[in-house]
Amino acid sequence: MGRGKFKGKPTGRRNFSTPEEMIAGTSARPRTFKAEEAEDKEEETEEEAEDDSGEETERRKGIEGIIQIENPNLVKPKTTKAREADLEKTTELSRREREEIEKQKAHERYMRLQEQGKTEQARKDLERLTLIRQQRAEAAKKREEEKAAKEQKKVEARK
Repeated sequence: MGRGKFKGKPTGRRNFSTPEEMIAGTSARPRTFKAEEAEDKEEETEEEAEDDSGEETERRKGIEGIIQIENPNLVKPKTTKAREADLEKTTELSRREREEIEKQKAHERYMRLQEQGKTEQARKDLERLTLIRQQRAEAAKKREEEKAAKEQKKVEARK
């Protein structure tokens, strides 16, 4: 049965260098091939850099280096520095932002008219309120009359 991706790495045994070995520059750890390979690549890049010192070439992916493409729709990002930024320049609002602001203003206008009683809904509400006030006033009068009638009956019953 296979042991997975850690097949060749024994665990539990670690060799640490002592301070004396570190000062002397020798250690118990053997050098690996990967470290040597990385050093070789560094040497090659240094040599290439010396050869191409006169030319500035950009590394490009895929066929970008072979085919020169001019895309008119491609907008290169413009970086602006803080000191060059225009503080007086007003930014254009997007359609959604404009619509949201207009909606808020319309709502505020409607609420103002509503408070003044100039809208249809406000008129209907006021009419409803007057009807309710009249009904309550009539109900209060009836209660007062009934109370007075009860008191009169009590007075007559005592006599």
